[in-house]
Amino acid sequence: MILYVDGDAFPNLLKPILLRAIERLGLQTIVIANKKINIGKSSNISYMIVEQGADEADDKIVELLQKGDLVITADIPLANRVIEKQAHAIDHRGLEYTQDNIKECLAIRNLMQEIRDSGEITKGPAPFTQKDAQSFANQLNNFFQKYQK
Repeated sequence: MILYVDGDAFPNLLKPILLRAIERLGLQTIVIANKKINIGKSSNISYMIVEQGADEADDKIVELLQKGDLVITADIPLANRVIEKQAHAIDHRGLEYTQDNIKECLAIRNLMQEIRDSGEITKGPAPFTQKDAQSFANQLNNFFQKYQK
């Protein structure tokens, strides 16, 4: 299993949590973004910078992704592509995207985008908190207990 991190907008609160998990499990990790992102120093982590553009990092992740790999992302369309390739995705707040929930998440995301595109002002996501970081850490731990061989 390879861990891919969608580095664009990756919360700083999660970096030490993720680094500890990578080191503890000796997990090969690739951080992909369109700018320099630093999760931490580890022989298990490589960094890849892609061209600027809305989906450049997403496209590279999907290109490299294999069945059973894990992607950390808050990007729901990317998570949908990951699930379609029979890989796994967890968002920054600890939600594991699955076959059972990804279409609903995508539909809600698209509905909210349509509402914003029509000129309606909507609230953005709630601020990222320590509680969110704890939920992420718990989900990551649960995931590795379930899938790591």
